[in-house]
Amino acid sequence: MENRSGTVREAVRGIAGCLVVAGGAAAGMLVWAPYGRRGIFGGFEGATEWNVLWLGLPVMTLGGITAGLTLVALAGRKWRRALGAAAALAALTGFGVAFDVLEGPPPVCDPVC
Repeated sequence: MENRSGTVREAVRGIAGCLVVAGGAAAGMLVWAPYGRRGIFGGFEGATEWNVLWLGLPVMTLGGITAGLTLVALAGRKWRRALGAAAALAALTGFGVAFDVLEGPPPVCDPVC
């Protein structure tokens, strides 16, 4: 009976981990949504910033997934996995900042700019 209890416990942990990671992906997409809408549909004189879609959405989604993986590893006290996931999250953040993936459309200027 003890073996079955351990198997059920592992299954529940796995399901909870998957839900946390899926929640992280959803959170990444929700954070991206205002930038995506403004970058794709709110451009000045019809200008569209496709970087917001092609770079921003994947980076934000992967960032949410990686944050979820970090939380799951920390909750399971798996420090090396948590450190690796945190390093991957830092790399994604650096990529996002370097390529300005949430740039959006250029600002509306007066003739003075």
